[in-house]
Amino acid sequence: MQLQLNRKSNQLSCETETVQVLREAGHKATPQRLMILSALRHADGHLTASEIYEGVRVEYPYVDISTVYRTLAVLKELRLVSETDMGTGDASYEWVRQQRRHHHLICRSCDSVVSLDHRYLEDLGAEILAESGFKPDLEHFAIFGLCATCQEAVN
Repeated sequence: MQLQLNRKSNQLSCETETVQVLREAGHKATPQRLMILSALRHADGHLTASEIYEGVRVEYPYVDISTVYRTLAVLKELRLVSETDMGTGDASYEWVRQQRRHHHLICRSCDSVVSLDHRYLEDLGAEILAESGFKPDLEHFAIFGLCATCQEAVN
């Protein structure tokens, strides 16, 4: 019972913060947007728009897939979510508001996924800026290759 109350309390504080962020950016906090945000905030990892849509439809059957895509575009613009190609053919989204920035190393052979600290790309971004004057937007990347185990299997 206590765990359930804590979870509801956490969701309410998340929802309050989310409403505030949306309103400060000039966007309405509609029930559909809040459900989409909640699905992202409480997910363990990345979700595709279809996965978000299916999850939200359980609670709110009248939501439309276009609402999910429009909301994701707004959230991405507000830098509340990141969009990444994780190699599945669909873009994946992840809540990033209070997370440590990171990227992913994805093995093309066994599909293992390992987090990569942002400092690696941060250094790359600084080098690009210093050399060319171009400031790259290095938000959230998936880098594909072979993990150590799969490399050993090939050799």
